[in-house]
Amino acid sequence: MIKSVRGVPKPLGPTPWQDGVNFAVYAPRASSVLLCLFDQSGHSEVARIACVKHEGGFWSIRVSPLNEGALYGFRVDGPYEPEQGLFFNVNKLLLDPYATDLHGEFTWSERHFCHMPLGTLNITDNAIDMPKSRVRWLSKYEGERPNHPWAKTLIYETHVKGATNRNLAIPEGTRGKYLALCDEAFMDHIKQLGVTAIELLPCHAFISEQFLTTKGLQNYWGYNTLSFFVPHKAYLVGQDIAEFQQMVRKLHQNNIEVIVDVVFNHTAEAGIDGPMLSFKGFDNGVYYRTVEGKPDAYINDTGCGNTINIDHPATLRLVMDSLRYWVEVMGVDGFRFDLATILGRNLGGFNPHHAFLQAIAQDPILQKSKLIAEPWDVGPGGYQLGAFTAPWREWNDKFRDTVRRFWRGDNGILPELAKRIHGSNDVFEHNLRGPLNSINFITSHDGFTLADWVSYEQKHNEANGEQNRDGHSENFSFNCGVEGFSSDPNINALRLKMQKNALLTLLISKGVPMISAGSEFGHSQGGNNNAYCQDNISSWLAWKTAQKGHALSFFIHDVLKIRRQFSLFSNPFFVHPNHPRFGVNWYTESGELMNQENWHESNRKWLICALLDKKLNQAVLIVLNAGDSLLNLTLPSCPVDATWQFAISTSNSNITLPPQANLQIEAKSSWLFTAKNEELK
Repeated sequence: MIKSVRGVPKPLGPTPWQDGVNFAVYAPRASSVLLCLFDQSGHSEVARIACVKHEGGFWSIRVSPLNEGALYGFRVDGPYEPEQGLFFNVNKLLLDPYATDLHGEFTWSERHFCHMPLGTLNITDNAIDMPKSRVRWLSKYEGERPNHPWAKTLIYETHVKGATNRNLAIPEGTRGKYLALCDEAFMDHIKQLGVTAIELLPCHAFISEQFLTTKGLQNYWGYNTLSFFVPHKAYLVGQDIAEFQQMVRKLHQNNIEVIVDVVFNHTAEAGIDGPMLSFKGFDNGVYYRTVEGKPDAYINDTGCGNTINIDHPATLRLVMDSLRYWVEVMGVDGFRFDLATILGRNLGGFNPHHAFLQAIAQDPILQKSKLIAEPWDVGPGGYQLGAFTAPWREWNDKFRDTVRRFWRGDNGILPELAKRIHGSNDVFEHNLRGPLNSINFITSHDGFTLADWVSYEQKHNEANGEQNRDGHSENFSFNCGVEGFSSDPNINALRLKMQKNALLTLLISKGVPMISAGSEFGHSQGGNNNAYCQDNISSWLAWKTAQKGHALSFFIHDVLKIRRQFSLFSNPFFVHPNHPRFGVNWYTESGELMNQENWHESNRKWLICALLDKKLNQAVLIVLNAGDSLLNLTLPSCPVDATWQFAISTSNSNITLPPQANLQIEAKSSWLFTAKNEELK
């Protein structure tokens, strides 16, 4: 016989209590909250228990006997006044916002919609089509964490399923799952590259939008969150969410950190006319931003129908609790925040001292985590690159676009390229941050792959079902003479060289480098630059070439080996003239220092730069020639007490290096020379 008594309102969610469970939720304007228990199949509702209201809008109930694994949901009643933004509907089963596990699948149906049409209460019950919340408690993560400093971090951005789904060296039942990421076949590959952290596309439970499923497509990337605490269960081998912990622990044992991409800017409930799955049914105005004076109109700064109301204390608490859970319980090392500008925006616009950012800064758990912002959204004042404060890092799209334009051969790029290679001091130094606050990248999950960037000048997104209207139209890409696949060995050789040029530029620039999965073995999406709904071989990495050892994989490994040998890449501060230890010199092709006139020659498409550490007597000379013709180069005098040695190049040319060597630098090629006094090592 199930018994229930008044519970306690904190903590929210299900917590153990004697031989039962305490349930607590927040629904400040509800008239009643019902806890609904289900049998183990999740199909039959076996009990409805009224929760008790507490001050402050909290509701609770203690139920016993009840064990871990129990399935449940909530029904919340209250006023249905759409013009006031109140959509209470007791006919809709709601997921617990604090549920840590789910049971069953989500199925699209008209039963999920609160009103049908808008303004008319939809009284059909949706429980049959809803997953159920599941009582589950995991112990806190206790594994050792690598704690790599930013100066030694290389990020590998990847999708959980796409990373391993075609890797035949991994057991078939494990491919495409969390546990595949900690399989030796995958870990050995990324360790050989030099990766120190994997950044996973969304791992929070998510669903596919209805407009995709009606076209036979799925949301592959996962930016459509259903629950902020539950790991996406399609990535589990079994049904045990502890597999995520197991993955993290094994990666940590192999000295690899885990960063997860989190979506706290919108949810799968979409707009006012979207489904009622959880937050909307507990209190719409608490969780979502609405237009001032129009509570029935959502603010859509995300382009996805709704925007999380991070200004509300309950929503802020939900986000903070979720972040702490993923660090303390799941063991992750950091987060990449999708459309992070939203998390710092209040009614007056973006505020670098927003309550959320302050809460992160003072939190004893989260302040130690790696925090990465995608510093833009589609809302007003949405582009905020450089506006976040320490300890935040930011995706630097200026680096991406500048490097792409330089190697495409655009005129007048040199001054901008110098800033990006130097760590983007024009972006970050104004608020006391350094080059390591810049996450440098050439490609990411969003946009062309590295191979497609040198193979396509136009996007080819027809498979997305939107008549090729979706995705960015300007990608600063070039096709090396043929649009798409080519069997011409000369074109393919040029494409390989151009990918190496971009990777070398990325890996010798000051900042934290990030490479997108597959860049190391020429992964192509056939020109699709918005493959968010392509859960198929166009998105899944093809490991056949990788396992043979791809030229790009060897190249990344070799350049990183050089990078790690020189202290100047780990210097956390910008270097200006007359620095007592570090220096940056810019040269002309004649080996002389650049002057102002040289910088403003728009047709100058080569950059020659020396980075030096006077204390350790070491230097790196970078030569990048994006021009279409040979560059006659006189090596500049070595600025430290050593001599230049050839290190690596994207050219097939063989060279010898006498002092003051005159070299012919091949068109569209990049070179590294190093100098160091081994006696001072």
